[in-house]
Amino acid sequence: MDGRILKKNPWKDYGLHVTVLLLVIIAELIGPIYIPLSDSVTVSVMPLLYTMVLGLAFYLLKPIKWIQRKQARVAEGAMMLFIGILIAKLAISSGQSMHILFEMGPALLLQELGHLATIFIALPVALLLGFKRETIGMTNSIGREPEVAVVVDKYGFDSPESRGIFALFIVGTIIGTVFISFLTSICTSILPLHPYAFAMASGVGSASMNAASLGPTLAAFPALETQIEAFAGFSNLLSFSIGIYIVIFIALPLTEKLYSWLEPKIGREAIVSEGDDENA
Repeated sequence: MDGRILKKNPWKDYGLHVTVLLLVIIAELIGPIYIPLSDSVTVSVMPLLYTMVLGLAFYLLKPIKWIQRKQARVAEGAMMLFIGILIAKLAISSGQSMHILFEMGPALLLQELGHLATIFIALPVALLLGFKRETIGMTNSIGREPEVAVVVDKYGFDSPESRGIFALFIVGTIIGTVFISFLTSICTSILPLHPYAFAMASGVGSASMNAASLGPTLAAFPALETQIEAFAGFSNLLSFSIGIYIVIFIALPLTEKLYSWLEPKIGREAIVSEGDDENA
């Protein structure tokens, strides 16, 4: 009976709600942790990171019986719903600081060229690990929703390129938020860049990763909360809207060209052979 009710109305999964509340309480009780790396460098670990790690541990270790795959699916949908509240807040901050955004001028657009960095850094590494045409899908960009659509439309759903970007998308969904939160903490402590630069860098085309990166940035520069939220939200919007055209006209052609040049030189034996691929 409970299973039928849950299937019709997943919001009545009260065990999931209690578990999420428990994780939030634990994370808030721990609070931010500041790890000094040197006299001038301190890394901040935010409560958002604890909740993600604890949530993953609860799902994998299953210390309580009511956290199963169906609860994970409900939580995924709820996250996408509630993240909209954050997006609305960022949109309001962007409107309040519109004059600052206009003053930045081309800098906001030029930062979208950061999509190309994954090609030059990740593609050679993927080839050295033994991947073949999967690297085109994996390394042409950061691999969020717009890029997935472009690759699938261009190469087909069952192509090696699509397998590559789906693999990257899944890995980014699982550990991307944890990684970018910790990376932002380190960067804001070590790199001598303007706070607006860190805010723009958080706009990677993913609402969850944008939120995970925004937390440590706000902790590092609390006096600029409104401005940082404005740049983070607007940058994330640009990654969705303009980033897709960079992928279509620049990133994918460049990735294919670099792949054709590097693969004969540094490529290794394929992880999945052609025969195994056909049998699969």
